[in-house]
Amino acid sequence: MSQLVTFQLTRNAFGRLVFNNQLGLMQEGVIPVRSFPITNPDQGIALVDPHGKELVWIERLTDLPDDYRILIEAELKGREFMPEIKRLSKVSSFITPSTWEVETDRGEASFILKGEEDIRRLTTSSLLITDSQGIHFWIRDRMSLDRYSRKLLDHFL
Repeated sequence: MSQLVTFQLTRNAFGRLVFNNQLGLMQEGVIPVRSFPITNPDQGIALVDPHGKELVWIERLTDLPDDYRILIEAELKGREFMPEIKRLSKVSSFITPSTWEVETDRGEASFILKGEEDIRRLTTSSLLITDSQGIHFWIRDRMSLDRYSRKLLDHFL
């Protein structure tokens, strides 16, 4: 079932999203925000103004016309940077802070883990790791990591 679209979405000359609704509200610099960016990325998306005020709620991206969906997905892709860890190569120490060397879906990376509290369980097998700079690294399924990576990771869980 398709969502009734009661707004227009375009990109201005500066590359910013512009929102217009039926009541005549026009807002530049609209930001799409996912409610569940990892567990359900295509459902529950809000378009908010630069101050964080919700302008419209989108149940599912697939309910939108293709041109709106493409605009929103491009904006999200530009804002969201969450490399997925595929392998842990080395950790400097089993006490924190420690430096982790990892292989991600975007290449090799090195980061500092400040404390065990910076590793959050999202589901029984997925984890979100926040480095000392605030960058989020995602482990989709820790059980699918190689044995050495799981062994290193287990020291911190």
